[in-house]
This record gives sequence, C-alpha cells and structure tokens, in this order.
Amino acid sequence: MTLTPGLRKLVLAAHVTVSVGWLGAVVAVLSLTVAGLAGQAAHLVRAVYLAAEPITVFAVVPLAIASLVTGLISSLGTPWGLFRHYWVVFKLVLTVLATVVLLQFLGTARHFADVAAGADPVDASGLWSYLLHAGGGLLVLLATTVLGIYKPRGLTPYGWRKQQAQRAL
Repeated sequence: MTLTPGLRKLVLAAHVTVSVGWLGAVVAVLSLTVAGLAGQAAHLVRAVYLAAEPITVFAVVPLAIASLVTGLISSLGTPWGLFRHYWVVFKLVLTVLATVVLLQFLGTARHFADVAAGADPVDASGLWSYLLHAGGGLLVLLATTVLGIYKPRGLTPYGWRKQQAQRAL
C-alpha cells in the first residue's frame, strides 16, 4: 500500500511534529530533574516529582505512542517500507524499546509523585532514576533523529529481494 503524495506529507508532518514534541517533553523532564538534583532542597525535590509525573503521563507517553504509530504508517505507506532498509529497522527497534522502557517507568513515576504528594519527607535519590530514564531517552531520540536525517545506506535481505523483484519486472 502506497500513500498518495498529499497523505504521505500529512503523515510525515504528523510524525515529525509528535517526535519533536516527544523530544521536547523529555527535555522538560530532564531539566526538572537536573534542577532538583542541583538544588536538593526538599521543597524543590517534591515539586520536581509532582511536576515530572504529569508531564510523563500526559505528554511523554502519548507523544511516544503517537510517534511509533505515525512512524509505522509512514514506513508502510512509502517506498522505504518497514523492513527494507536497516536504518528504518533500527529506528523502529529504538522507538519500540524506548516506548516499552517508558511504559515500565510509569509505575516508578507515579510512586514518586504519590510520595511527594504526602506529608512524609521526600528523598532526592529517586531523581537519579529520572535522570537515567530521561537522559537515556534523549540519547535514543537523538539517535533516531540522526538515522531519519542521514538514512544510512544498507538494504536488509528482505529489502534486497524486493529490489531484485522490482528490477525483474
């Protein structure tokens, strides 16, 4: 199935938009985390936990899922295909892994927010988990961005067979 040029551009615009949004939301969480680690004041740490959780739930997660879905639609509806080129496969694997790790981290984010919402003292050590996840997520998103821009050469065996079959026609 190949998308019409207009629909292809619409899907690509949606994919770029939600992917950039995902990147921005991760940077927002990372910025909050660094501020909390730098300040270490109890009220600041509490505020970071309380702010980072809704950003994660209502921005990072939906944008990650939207990026994955629009990327799949874009790859399946264009000549690039989903499994024809290594760079597309690597982007898919990185995006799926980042989304799975993010979904697994939701429970931790909710736990820290629940503790911060209570009257008990908060511990800044949980911010290191945020730093690891947001920092790792940022690196993965930058890698997928570079792959999408440079599109390194290299056909998968499936892509090579498809290319040979098209040439034979």
